[in-house]
Amino acid sequence: MSKSMKLSLAGILIALGVVCSTFYIPIGVAKVFPIQHFINVLAGILLGPVYAVSMAFVTSLIRVISGTGSLLAFPGSMCGALLSGLLFKSSKRIFMGFLGEVVGTGIIGGLLAYPVATLLLSKTVAFYGFILPFLISTSVGSSFSILLILSFKKMGILKKLLSEGEYYEL
Repeated sequence: MSKSMKLSLAGILIALGVVCSTFYIPIGVAKVFPIQHFINVLAGILLGPVYAVSMAFVTSLIRVISGTGSLLAFPGSMCGALLSGLLFKSSKRIFMGFLGEVVGTGIIGGLLAYPVATLLLSKTVAFYGFILPFLISTSVGSSFSILLILSFKKMGILKKLLSEGEYYEL
């Protein structure tokens, strides 16, 4: 995939994340946002870890500035995007991109959200209080992305989208 195509796809996915940011599920003090996780897995697999993390940061920043997201969007989305891209890049397996997003957002991001909530948002929560909501959100969004990627694979589109042109396994 050319650099201009990667940038175009990144811009489209960021726009999708911002436009769809009105869709969220409130669970406790967190707003779970499954569209971001959907985008993270797509970006991690199709564009790589650098693009995925950059996109998660830009999307979170725009959502916070526009009032459709909170500071909790940063640790969850960025950790998940990074781990999704890294695990997919190292293993060449679609499932590892999914697993990276779920572990990165659900567990690592959930734990990193605690200091953000207590220090910056003045919320009183348990240290592990964000793990369950983040896991629910990332599981839903990541599952939808896997369905889309498997559809791309079945139609032969995935091979054209991946930069190396290789056909990756689930």
